[in-house]
Amino acid sequence: MVRETSAAAERPKIRVGAVTYLNARPLIYSLPRLAPQVEIVIDLPSRLADALAAGKLDVAMIPSIEYARGRNYAIVSDACIACDGPVRSVKLYSHVPLARLRTLALDEGSRTSAALLQVLLRERFHVAPETRPLPIGVSSADVPTDAVMLIGDRGMLPGNGAFEFEWDLGEEWSRWTGLPFVFAMWIARPGIDLRGLEATLALARDEGTSQLDEIARRAASDLEIPEADCLSYLRDNLEFRFGRRQRQGLEHFFALAGRQGFAPPDTKLNFYPATS
Repeated sequence: MVRETSAAAERPKIRVGAVTYLNARPLIYSLPRLAPQVEIVIDLPSRLADALAAGKLDVAMIPSIEYARGRNYAIVSDACIACDGPVRSVKLYSHVPLARLRTLALDEGSRTSAALLQVLLRERFHVAPETRPLPIGVSSADVPTDAVMLIGDRGMLPGNGAFEFEWDLGEEWSRWTGLPFVFAMWIARPGIDLRGLEATLALARDEGTSQLDEIARRAASDLEIPEADCLSYLRDNLEFRFGRRQRQGLEHFFALAGRQGFAPPDTKLNFYPATS
């Protein structure tokens, strides 16, 4: 018995990648306490996707488009980051009217939002601007493009300069499709023994969403965003449960992304056995 207990204690920890942004904090607020079997790595969504693909992580909260682009990935929890209307943290700011939009800078922090914006532009308005990266830490004012897309915590801050129009991408998607949009999900690479982590991720979500006031209070000082804004964002703009309508929205997005070449065609949703 002692040998079995010792062997269990020596098992390597599950490497879990979590997002840096405010929108992910309810999902991971209680996770270190609830899941001592995991090692948590905090990074940008795009970097987490690369680390998962390279086998440096076992599970990660990655952009939903990266699920479609991955190989044999599985959705491991019904905890997610989604919206059903304005999201407030994914914005397009344009200096020119839509018909004259030729160049577009895309926040390099996320790939789902970049694909979503281009799907909206191409499918709704038949506009396909040339895209350029907007590096993390570079101000949108320093990029000489017709428009810029910002995501995450910096997407919640007011845009710099005068703009012809501004889009909230969650609102534009919902208005067009009538469906929620799923930005990120907990995804596992093939062959991982989760050791019950799939249930723990849902429990961490439930605990986190019951403590939004405390999460907002702590985040406000870190992000220099008013506490009331942090709370209303988490409480009123985001959804953290992947249900029937979220699945419909995600499948519709994958179909459009596949048609536009941003994802493989006919992407199917694959769930970890314990959550299927």
